[in-house]
Amino acid sequence: MITQQGLLTVFRVTTRVIFNLALVALLIGLLISVGRTLLELGLAVSQPTVRLGLKDLVTNILSLVVVLELVRAFVDYFEFERIRAEILVEVAVVFVLREMMLGLFAGEIKGLDVLVWSAGILALVGARALAIAFPYGKERKNAG
Repeated sequence: MITQQGLLTVFRVTTRVIFNLALVALLIGLLISVGRTLLELGLAVSQPTVRLGLKDLVTNILSLVVVLELVRAFVDYFEFERIRAEILVEVAVVFVLREMMLGLFAGEIKGLDVLVWSAGILALVGARALAIAFPYGKERKNAG
């Protein structure tokens, strides 16, 4: 008969295996993306205008930053055995900043939209500050 402790052990092992596989997939994707971005540097020179070449380069680099933040979140999970709120908010901030920068670069975001995007980013930064100010778990014990 399976006990509750046995089920918890199976759950922990399964969770670690899944997170390990996800981390390996993210790292492989990150390495491939860095390689492709370096290979596509020539496009920045060969495009008819500098703006077209730089647009793809900026998009790729900002996407790499988002994936790098996700990898950091997974590594942080292994360190603390839980997902910390401030790390998730940082990933969200990076993603929203990426989208805003791409929209600004493409000329899709203008006027009042910039204010709305900025307010969203400010709200996420405020959420990160709250997550740091009110930690839980191991950090709270060490902070007090």
